[in-house]
Amino acid sequence: MRFLGNKQLASAVGLVLGLLCAVKAAKVNKHKPWIETTYHGIVTENDDKVLLDPPLIALDKDAPLRYAESFEVTLTKEGEICGFRIHGQNVPFEAVVLDKSTGEGVIRAKDKLDCELQKEHTFTIQAYDCGEGPDGANMKKSHKATVHIQVNDINEYSPVFKEKTYKATVLEGKKYDSILKVEAVDADCSFQFSQICNYEIVTPDVPFTIDKDGFIKNTEKLSYGKEHMYKLTVTAYDCGKNRASEDVLVKISVKPTCKPSWQGFNKRIEYEPGTGSLALFPSIHLETCDEPVSSIRASVELETNHIGKGCDRDTYSEKSLHKLCGASSGTVELLPAPSSSTNWTIGLPTDNGHDSDQVFEFNGTQAIKVPDGVVSTNLKEPFTISVWMRHGPGAHEKETILCKSDKTDMNRHHYSLYVHNCRLIFLLRQDPSEAETYKPAEFHWKLDQVCDKEWHHYVLNVEFPTASLFVDGTTFEPFLVTEDYPLHATKIETQLTIGACWQENSGHDNETETAPEPTSGGNARMAQFFRGNLAGLIIRSGKLENKKVIDCLYTCKEGLDVQLPEEVASSVKVEFNPNQSSLTVEGEDIDAFDKVMQHISYLNSRQFPTPGIRHLRVSTTVKCYNEDACVSVPDAEGYVMVLQPEEPKISLSGIDHFARSAAEFESQEGVTLFPELRIVSTITREVEADAEPEAADGADDDPTVQEAVVSEEIMHNLDTCEVSVMGEELNGEHESLEVDPSQLQQHALEMSSSNLGLVITGVNTMANYEQVLHLIRYKNWHTEALFDRKFKLVCSELNGRYISNEFKVEVNVIHTAVPVEHANNAMVQPNFINPVHHASVDLSGHNLVNAHQASVVPSAATIVIVVCVSFLVFMIVLGVFRIRAAHQRTMRDQENCKENEMDWDDSALTITVNPMETYEDQHSSEEEEEEEEESEDGEEEDDITSAESETSEDEEAGEPEDQQGASRQQQLEWDDSTLTY
Repeated sequence: MRFLGNKQLASAVGLVLGLLCAVKAAKVNKHKPWIETTYHGIVTENDDKVLLDPPLIALDKDAPLRYAESFEVTLTKEGEICGFRIHGQNVPFEAVVLDKSTGEGVIRAKDKLDCELQKEHTFTIQAYDCGEGPDGANMKKSHKATVHIQVNDINEYSPVFKEKTYKATVLEGKKYDSILKVEAVDADCSFQFSQICNYEIVTPDVPFTIDKDGFIKNTEKLSYGKEHMYKLTVTAYDCGKNRASEDVLVKISVKPTCKPSWQGFNKRIEYEPGTGSLALFPSIHLETCDEPVSSIRASVELETNHIGKGCDRDTYSEKSLHKLCGASSGTVELLPAPSSSTNWTIGLPTDNGHDSDQVFEFNGTQAIKVPDGVVSTNLKEPFTISVWMRHGPGAHEKETILCKSDKTDMNRHHYSLYVHNCRLIFLLRQDPSEAETYKPAEFHWKLDQVCDKEWHHYVLNVEFPTASLFVDGTTFEPFLVTEDYPLHATKIETQLTIGACWQENSGHDNETETAPEPTSGGNARMAQFFRGNLAGLIIRSGKLENKKVIDCLYTCKEGLDVQLPEEVASSVKVEFNPNQSSLTVEGEDIDAFDKVMQHISYLNSRQFPTPGIRHLRVSTTVKCYNEDACVSVPDAEGYVMVLQPEEPKISLSGIDHFARSAAEFESQEGVTLFPELRIVSTITREVEADAEPEAADGADDDPTVQEAVVSEEIMHNLDTCEVSVMGEELNGEHESLEVDPSQLQQHALEMSSSNLGLVITGVNTMANYEQVLHLIRYKNWHTEALFDRKFKLVCSELNGRYISNEFKVEVNVIHTAVPVEHANNAMVQPNFINPVHHASVDLSGHNLVNAHQASVVPSAATIVIVVCVSFLVFMIVLGVFRIRAAHQRTMRDQENCKENEMDWDDSALTITVNPMETYEDQHSSEEEEEEEEESEDGEEEDDITSAESETSEDEEAGEPEDQQGASRQQQLEWDDSTLTY
């Protein structure tokens, strides 16, 4: 037993020594792992597993024998493979060890692969073992092997056509080998799935076929009479049998047998206001069917006679237009837009809306009287009459446009402008004071324009004894001038009328049918009524209109334009008519002619043009070498659609409710009605939400947002601002609205006033109108019974086309209850009381001019209350006087310390005084309020409380007691302007 034990012991020692040697040998990491030098792999788009050839296996010679004892394997780490490392930038793969002992691993995709982005990936891989010791130190790496991985495609995309629509034109009666080709593409990366294997026409029963390459041809001869256009739906298939996501529309137009005509002409052309010129025929060309052409002449006409007065013109008042054209002085408008100061046109029918000029209709029964004093024309001086007129077929009766005749007793016409048998006649009788000699008295012009039912502009320059007539800017000489004696002297007053002539029932001028005048007295009536439309009737005395001004008044804001290309400028001739509503193009070369036609454009320079249709017509004459007119080209017709402009919104804002003292109303300056008026013009545009990155998050939900934008490009002129009185009319005996005439003249504006208000007219900027409106003052020198006055302001642009909001202002009158002496007492307050320099404070809609004017007593009951409170305050002053005398030195020290802290504004406070309160409590509470005010506002105010004022008054040696009471009373009055009474 003992022997056996020793033997076993010896064996155990041997085994332990062997194991220690084996472990010691195994701890030495002598060899690097080994892998193949190149790997090739395949992975599918929707899979992450990579199939490698050869498989990924790393070998290490440090690994023990596979059939060694189990304890040897578990104790040996140096031969195990701990991982694989991939080298390269942005490699979307990872290598994972499946078995450390065998070195087996796999490569798989980290993210979803996209063959369309990258078909192949190449990178390097390296294996590393587990190193020596338990912590894996001194691990060894294999060499770097190259891995090539190909991404296999799946048929995930469908074919997409390159164009949304395909178009082609074919001639009738002809079979084509190919009319057009449609083409689709597929985004798949592989050849199989990205190729288009087949096209198919989906529309049944059409005479067309399509091959696998997308070429379409007709299967039979087409007839223009049977079908003008065929619409086919075509689809496509890729080689994976995926159908196109959207079928495509193919339009095949059938062209009749060649006929000369204009091709590529769009009938509807949309014009967006403010975009400058717009090419009318950008793709036009003349088809002459291969005829030899020697010359071409085309006339392009833009029909605008239905827009306003013949075309789109500025719709300012005629007086404003004269000003803009340089003829503002001495101009009197006889057909103004109705307003409070120009109300004689209120009864006349007008045009339907404000898009175009203000037009007045006369139907043969209506006429108006011009008030006395509006026109004071001295016929000895040169003068001008201008008018827009549209008149129908001529009649045998006289139709009066303008007539100045005797008001009573007689039928003498001093001067008149009338229509008779398609003639325009101007009558001008000599002044009675002149010698009894024959002089020209009637000027006759025979004109087709008078009776063609179209708008025409007439300017009559009269410099006696001659008269010159301009019609649409063209001069016409009178074909007949008759003479007459001067009128005999009388004291009969005259009457100026428009649309008829004012005369007695008896007399030589009674041949026309008449209508009674309801406001006339006696036997006077209207006669020789006008039938037609009038606008812009102007008399300008003292100066004649020159040709430049006349052309400016007549010129359209819209018309045709052309910019000739340099290469064809010498070979093609272009001529315009005066108002640029038509042009003619002449040339010999068809290509050059087409280029000129393609550069013809429409232009409307108005900021807010009149929307609507303008018809277009192209008339063409083609001549050949062998005969005069070998090719007949039909007229091409279309229209320009002027879209609705972005209309401005004129907004008036400012202080609409304030109070002023009665003394200010009665002063020489009066009260300013609109001291802080602002005039702003805005437009509303549709703005894309993504166009503004700083927009609110909520804007992303809505593709478009409505936004009010104020910008300089929409700044425009005003031509009228009207201030009207709300309530009772102005009483001229004790109230008025006034504006400094020099300021009006400086801004080139005019003013007319009445007991209803005043009207400021003239084309000018919003800033200039603001400056003038700031100067409007209201005066009232009899304010005893006046407590408030209300006014309304309205401004407009383009003769009333765009009108602002109604800005209403209410002014309250402050009647002061404190006697005048109190104001004198307030003048001698202590020097340390700072005057109020801050802006006036708005209290409940009442903007007080000065804080010291806060004492408002509009009723007897309130006066009694103020007197009682003043008496109580006076008693308080007497009661606390002795207490203050005992502590006068202490109070003076406190006052000196806090002198700079005690200045604060009580103009907006309502002070309630307790008669039983001691001065010390009151003074301490005021100090607490003062500290709170300073902590909240952080600034020093300019006024002090009534109690502090009382202390300072006691400290002044020469201040009597009754004066203290008066000052105290004044300080403790309250503001009751917010009360309803």
